[in-house]
Amino acid sequence: MEVTAKERQQVEEQVEQLLSGQGSEVTLCDLGLELSKPATLRKNVTYIVCGVIFNEQEEVLMVQEAKPDCYKQWYLPAGRVEVGESLEEALRREVKEEAGFDCQPITLLLIQEQGPQWIRFIFLARITGGSMKTLTAADQESLQASWWDRQSSLSLRGRDILRLIDYGLRYHRSPWHGASLPLDLSCRHIVQRTLLLFVGAEKRVWILLVQAPTPHLPTAAALRTHAVTWAANMAAQEALPASYYDHDVATLGVLSLQHNGRQHGRTDGVCFNTLAALTPDRPQRDEDGLAAERPAPATPPPVENPRYVWMEVQAPALKEELLRQSQNPTLLPIQSLY
Repeated sequence: MEVTAKERQQVEEQVEQLLSGQGSEVTLCDLGLELSKPATLRKNVTYIVCGVIFNEQEEVLMVQEAKPDCYKQWYLPAGRVEVGESLEEALRREVKEEAGFDCQPITLLLIQEQGPQWIRFIFLARITGGSMKTLTAADQESLQASWWDRQSSLSLRGRDILRLIDYGLRYHRSPWHGASLPLDLSCRHIVQRTLLLFVGAEKRVWILLVQAPTPHLPTAAALRTHAVTWAANMAAQEALPASYYDHDVATLGVLSLQHNGRQHGRTDGVCFNTLAALTPDRPQRDEDGLAAERPAPATPPPVENPRYVWMEVQAPALKEELLRQSQNPTLLPIQSLY
């Protein structure tokens, strides 16, 4: 069944909103809900916030750990989100407790995850007040804070932060995506709403939709056994079981992030609005070892599950933007640490 002109317009308007960094309430979940439990901090999910903050000399703010297992080692200001906090509130609290400064988040830089049970949200932020924490104010949160020029010798708690600092410095100098901060929209589970594209040979663009109750982008609950972004694969596998293994599904980035967190066990979830692409898995060489030249298909693989439908994008400006993002994404990156 094809979508009607009115339904196409409604879907295209929603896609335009997501591309502009907006979101919408999660009112239904199409996949995986029976295998997912509501996200509950301190019980089945852990969220970490981490701040990357530079001064005018592009030195990065570091804190010296007070924890016994990493005593006197240095790290970015970071810590667990507490019950009832938003992600931004948690970042401000951690920076204040560990470094002594008040801060204002500028944008999310990167999201890292080990499945829905552990997700780290890395922010770029700026100082708005307070003063540097010194040894005289040492407590269980940290011993002191300092600016690091990234060249001087420093005993680091973990080298993982070097990549985060690099991300922050690159964005600080030349932002590659628009500022993206969490949207205050509640969600009970950890879910991925997927804008799954197929781009044909003639630059025609299709979006995979779930048909009922009205055509909409697939939403899937994250599974503990997989990366959060496996949700896009779940939709493709259910819609295209015969051709799924002949294609690759790649999550290109996060369009927007939704989180509330004020009601423990009821709004601790997160919705990742993501852009993903379905592409043919064509071999690079033939059976004789010679370079294989296979033309890109003109249309997407046929939907085999009546629950789904491909919708071709008609709005010219929207199609151009989707083509651009599919070829050279300028989106908030999400990285699996599995």
